[in-house]
Amino acid sequence: MSEKTLKAFGLKAETGRWIFVIAGLAMMLCLGAVYAYSIIRIHFEKIFKEFGLKISATEMQIPYLVFLFLFAFTMPLMGKYIEKHGPRKVALLGAILVSLAWFSASFATSPYILVLLYGVIGGVGVGVAYNCPIVVSARWFPDKRGLAVGLTVLGFGFSAAVVGPLADYLAASLGAQMMLRTISLIFLIIMIFSAISLRFPPSDWTPHGRSSTRQRITEGMDLSRERAMRTVTFYALWICYIIGTLAGLMAIGISKQVGLEIAERLGLSEGEVSPLLTALLVPFALCNGFGRPLFGWLTDKLTPRKTAIISFALILTASLTTFMLQNSLQAYIFTFAVLWLNLGGWLAIAPAATASFFGTRDYARNYGLIFTAYGVGALIGNLVAGYVKDILGSYMTVFPVIAILSIIGIVIAAVFLKPPEIQEKKDEG
Repeated sequence: MSEKTLKAFGLKAETGRWIFVIAGLAMMLCLGAVYAYSIIRIHFEKIFKEFGLKISATEMQIPYLVFLFLFAFTMPLMGKYIEKHGPRKVALLGAILVSLAWFSASFATSPYILVLLYGVIGGVGVGVAYNCPIVVSARWFPDKRGLAVGLTVLGFGFSAAVVGPLADYLAASLGAQMMLRTISLIFLIIMIFSAISLRFPPSDWTPHGRSSTRQRITEGMDLSRERAMRTVTFYALWICYIIGTLAGLMAIGISKQVGLEIAERLGLSEGEVSPLLTALLVPFALCNGFGRPLFGWLTDKLTPRKTAIISFALILTASLTTFMLQNSLQAYIFTFAVLWLNLGGWLAIAPAATASFFGTRDYARNYGLIFTAYGVGALIGNLVAGYVKDILGSYMTVFPVIAILSIIGIVIAAVFLKPPEIQEKKDEG
């Protein structure tokens, strides 16, 4: 279908398609509020202590862990429903579940009740909705896929910069319970308006001026999930995604706690340093957000393999910096900014690489399965961080582990993260 005959939001499709990115970004801003958990958990801890509960670091990590785990493992199940029912209906269902999770969490009286009300309902809700705007952007932007997907998931990364300070303000003004209920209503309104705007382009539509070279590269690359799973590339990407997200998800869950630990080493009280650490979540979240279009653009300009190697090299540098300079707030700021940046980066690298390696015909199911790596990364990263803190009394020991995993990631990316047809040609030769 000619681009001149197709309209999007009353505009030529080449221009109007950017509104799908904006709508997706707005929805992601709500879905990504889990990244503000290191702030939200402090309000929950105060509530639980009022009930006379003694809670450990691991117990308070469990709701966050369950949320991320169910998010990652619900999302792959949604691919066939997005194709069958369209992104609009699926996104609306996710919006309702996410809003319900925030509202019902206001009634939690222990970490284990919070696991059900926030972790289970919220994780499933985000898993239902998350892939909808991503698939829409990937379909509308075959010529700028990495950039468009990166901008779409930008909202997910920026969320903590908005929701964290908003949660603190509302909790101080209205109390923790009313804060959660107010945020749930705000999210519901934004997500409903975003969801109803989502739709796919016609299957025969291509944007005006799309590079014929790019078309030749992607022709013949539409692999079903079953065929994709028979390639080495699929598993290389999955393992790289685990490593890339593990460090970032761990960092997001313990950002403020590590800062407090370093402050204690420096002889600073929690009251002195806590406002700074809360304020730092804003630039950290901005790094997370900007990492998505930045690494998406790099994936378009370079290759998924080269971009992955760059990401792992940055993670390696950051983890070693904090481990070697454990009494430095400057090292802490650098390390966590880089880790947040690269988590955002992998949430653009992986979907762009999935489309680049396996095409868009079965993209929702292919990326859905690749995305289970996110859940594995959340599981490993947060359990390790919680256990290290409870057993050794410090989070610092986890950073050498991240450094080793980064080196493994560099090797896997360099050797195996290649388009499937290249591997097939080598096999045939």
